[in-house]
Amino acid sequence: MLNQVIAKSLPWIPKSVVHSVARRYIAGETLEDAVRVVRELNSMGAVATMDVLGEFVKDRGQAAESTEMAQKMFEAIHQNKLKSGVSVKLTSLGLDIDPEFCYLNLKAIVEKARQFGRFVRIDMENSPYTTRTLDLYRRLRQEGLENVGVVIQARMRRSEADVLALASLTAEIRLCKGIYVEPKEIAFQGSDEIRENYKKLLVLFFEQKMHVGIATHDDPLMEFAKEYIKEKSIDRSRYEFQMLLGVRDAKRNELLKEGYKVRIYVPFGQDWYGYCLRRLKENPQIAGHVMRAFFTGK
Repeated sequence: MLNQVIAKSLPWIPKSVVHSVARRYIAGETLEDAVRVVRELNSMGAVATMDVLGEFVKDRGQAAESTEMAQKMFEAIHQNKLKSGVSVKLTSLGLDIDPEFCYLNLKAIVEKARQFGRFVRIDMENSPYTTRTLDLYRRLRQEGLENVGVVIQARMRRSEADVLALASLTAEIRLCKGIYVEPKEIAFQGSDEIRENYKKLLVLFFEQKMHVGIATHDDPLMEFAKEYIKEKSIDRSRYEFQMLLGVRDAKRNELLKEGYKVRIYVPFGQDWYGYCLRRLKENPQIAGHVMRAFFTGK
């Protein structure tokens, strides 16, 4: 309850305080910042996915700028010989403006990535966008573009049906719990039931011979995945662990030491403040860290 109150008060907390907490989780404001962080991660043995911050765009010009930035990211990845892909949010490409406009922007990004032999992850946003996101992904695949994947959220009750519907495409999926607060009619609410559905979906991915990004910082889920993979002798080419920048670095290093492929999501951009406010409001538990920074300066 206290953290929820803090979360609602965030707009009145000095921007510098929010930044003191956020800087660990964001590469910086520029593409050069992201390149630097990805290079550091690559030197540790990890791969990466760059993600420029920004979503819910209502202006065509801004959506076009987001599209251009994504293309520049692939050029930078290629020029710097980085081991990285790119993640995009469809609302940043104009999904709320015009679905066809968004699709053309998305297709241009995927085609640019294909020129360099790189991969695009279409991020999954909250429930009003789920069906439209999957529909645009299928359309890309129907046009022969295979260097693209989507995200499935274990929180959503529909996810099992979505996985089965994608199985024929041998889709490459990122499986996460899901950060958005959704109604109980369409989403699991308790942490235990979300965790159990995550396990169920992970097994389903492996049974359907799909490639899966195991995106979690949850120890029980990581251990479940590792034990299942060992029991079924699943080849390491069929999965990878995925984590967020600045979250559980020791665990990241442990996975790398054990020989697992680990991908780190690297967000950057000038919209870091709006991004942080939205994420902190969606995860009130994190808001407590901001308040501690406000009083302690750490």
